[in-house]
Amino acid sequence: MSRSLLEIQDLTVDFHTPEGVGRAVDHVSFSLEKGETLGLVGESGCGKSITSLSILGLVPSPPGEITGRVLFEGRDLLKTHREEIRAVRGQDISMIFQEPMTSLNPVLTIGRQVAEPLVVHKHMSMEEARKEALQWLEHVKIPAAARRLDDYPHQLSGGMRQRVMIAMAMVCRPKLLIADEPTTALDVTIQSQILSLMLKLKEELGMSVLLITHDLGVVAQMARRVVVMYAGQVVEEASVTDLFDNPLHPYTQGLLRSIPGAGGKPAVGKKRLNEIPGTVPPITESIRGCTFAPRCARSFGACREKTPHLLTVGSGHRVRCRLFEKTSGGELK
Repeated sequence: MSRSLLEIQDLTVDFHTPEGVGRAVDHVSFSLEKGETLGLVGESGCGKSITSLSILGLVPSPPGEITGRVLFEGRDLLKTHREEIRAVRGQDISMIFQEPMTSLNPVLTIGRQVAEPLVVHKHMSMEEARKEALQWLEHVKIPAAARRLDDYPHQLSGGMRQRVMIAMAMVCRPKLLIADEPTTALDVTIQSQILSLMLKLKEELGMSVLLITHDLGVVAQMARRVVVMYAGQVVEEASVTDLFDNPLHPYTQGLLRSIPGAGGKPAVGKKRLNEIPGTVPPITESIRGCTFAPRCARSFGACREKTPHLLTVGSGHRVRCRLFEKTSGGELK
């Protein structure tokens, strides 16, 4: 049996704040196979980005405190020395952030920033690295790439800056790419181009992708499996096909109904799309029972008494919901 490229086991991330201890990630577990694209979805504040930053050792401590295991090729990154993590970061695991203007250094040229990972990780001279950087800028379809090498981030459009971020992430040919909302700040046409480019590069390099997004339409286009998070917990995991055809958790159902043209299109005479009432609770708020119960139209007494377990209900399909916690006699546990 082959080992997963990435295994997250019981990952918990707490933040110590003046208001108390806040749990941003709550006992999260999932795996990512070699060559697979896994979608990690949920609203803002549900713990997606903190999960990804934990993988790369980018959660500041203090105030952050991480427990659990993050196994990359069998090695626990949470127990790996900081210098070794730096060697992994950018070479074996790369990340694309959602806002390139805040991720790119405004006082360094594009060529310098794309070349730098090659200098650090591949020990190339800057001259050699710039030549390689130029090839990658051409690969990600930057117009007049040779001239753009000496441009600064503010001289590029949003779509071009995101292509630069992709080139920076890919230049060392990583085994795992973490893409955190890679198209959120882009218009629909550019978004489609960026997603197509990422798919093409993924196939060429044979890498795995952890795609973090709130957009289920992007997940449908890119991923094979989906993990849905809410309030720091995994509430459902399934193949893309199963999730869209048979969503089980009320939160997942609400997300799908809120997509225009995918079951969430307003009926004739209605002006509003379907929506999930309320908001994701603050991480410092203590909720007894199911964290989604205050927003769930199907909740009942038992939902507020005990935190539901993450149950396997089919092949590769898991759900955290009291509606599925049944004994053989049909009574809720």
